Amino acid sequence: MGMKDQFQEKSEQMRDQAKQKAQQAREKGQKGQERGQERGQERGRPAQERGQERGRPGERMRDEQGERMRRDDEDRFAQDYDA
Repeated sequence: MGMKDQFQEKSEQMRDQAKQKAQQAREKGQKGQERGQERGQERGRPAQERGQERGRPGERMRDEQGERMRRDDEDRFAQDYDA
């Protein structure tokens, strides 16, 4: 078996492993969504609404930070084209 054959074999193995991991991640994500929906239905409200009522500070900070970054980008863009 030559070097090229070994390389191709290893490449195929890595590709197959990546496909398997991606499939497992998709399945795990679907199971997590199903569980979240079940929990929301048990309490009579979607999980999203419960999270908003709690007012998770980490999410709010990320949203504010994202909004601030977007505005900064828009300002920079406007300044570039106003001059």
